[in-house]
Amino acid sequence: MVDTKIELINDNFQNYKRYGIPKAQLVIADIPYNIGTNFYGSNPMWYVGGDNKNGESKKAGKAAFNSDFNFNIAEYFHFCNKLLKKEPAKSNGRGKSSDAPCMIVFCSFEQIETVKRYAEKHGFKHNIPLVFCKNYSPQVLKANMRVCGATEYALLLYREKLPKFRNNGKMVFNWFEWKRDNKKEYPKIHPAQKPVNVLKQLIQIFTDPGDVVIDPCAGSGSTLRACMELDRNSYGFEICKDYYKRAKEEMLLVQDDGQIKMEV
Repeated sequence: MVDTKIELINDNFQNYKRYGIPKAQLVIADIPYNIGTNFYGSNPMWYVGGDNKNGESKKAGKAAFNSDFNFNIAEYFHFCNKLLKKEPAKSNGRGKSSDAPCMIVFCSFEQIETVKRYAEKHGFKHNIPLVFCKNYSPQVLKANMRVCGATEYALLLYREKLPKFRNNGKMVFNWFEWKRDNKKEYPKIHPAQKPVNVLKQLIQIFTDPGDVVIDPCAGSGSTLRACMELDRNSYGFEICKDYYKRAKEEMLLVQDDGQIKMEV
């Protein structure tokens, strides 16, 4: 492992200037869906033992995290635009990828048009929709009433130039397979946690080793863990003290020999 900087900050990303962090090649985040107390609405966890015959569990009618009520997407883009590097003045030549930066925003399907609108207002004129396909759905309680969701969505956003692109000679589709992490390798910390290996795919495509990646809504620290394994410098912001503490102690703890120590 090369000498890279991995820093998780217990603060709101709006306060980024306090920490003197460098501008990023890639800003990647899973923004809150603003569904509040309906987070577990169609999920078996709403009920004791996952069975609606057993009555409601302690998660019934509860939000997963405090910021899932009034997350301000306009404010998010105002600050994230400042976290990202400027585009290079020159291209790398015809048929070659530029070194331009980009953003990836995971969001709900219903948020996509809102995200696109505010992104464009802050200079991100172009987007590529990304779809992540699961072989399962958390909505099994709706199985007898409607088609169940088994996909996740994100938008790749960029200003003018197509972003840095590292495909290793292979075509990259706009859909990805969503494989759950092995819990012995990567602890489950946050209810909306994205798989480390899915994040690693994205980070490898749009950055090089040594580049800076910033996650403004770091949660479990899974983005920083992916960067740690890929030799990218990374910085994350997490306002919840409990998630921050668990991310530091479980997801990101490194031993003296440089190996990642996991608390399983």
